[in-house]
Amino acid sequence: MPVAESHKELRFTRARQGAGFAVAAGMLAMTALVFFLLAPYRADNPELPHPAWGLLPLAVALASGWTAARCIRHAYLLLSPIGIEIFPFFRPSTGLNVIPWAQIAAVEIDDSRLTLHFTAEKTAGVHLALAPIPRDKRRLLIAAMEGRFSK
Repeated sequence: MPVAESHKELRFTRARQGAGFAVAAGMLAMTALVFFLLAPYRADNPELPHPAWGLLPLAVALASGWTAARCIRHAYLLLSPIGIEIFPFFRPSTGLNVIPWAQIAAVEIDDSRLTLHFTAEKTAGVHLALAPIPRDKRRLLIAAMEGRFSK
């Protein structure tokens, strides 16, 4: 479903986590390739592992590649005119959490966490980890949140 006014949104993905999964996928694919490339030499040296062992790192590489693509493509946080939309990694369509701007009383941001307080006494709220968001994009998130709540 296309967004009516996508130019008014800020989308933050799990790109930092996705990069780690992409590196892991590459390393595991190379590991699998080594098993497959050693297959012709197994007749001369029976101590070499069977090429079928390469299927295990290949399967994990495919899963890591899928996870990397999902982290990089799909949103983690979305700042929209409605509020903050928090997307879980699994089943985002059913687990989506929308927090309207009017419900947020205060915001605290440190290096690793974004805290949205629902009361002035800061007794209720939501903690969001900033680790999935790349460091350079966190500055944009901080500037957006400060701009929204400086009024």
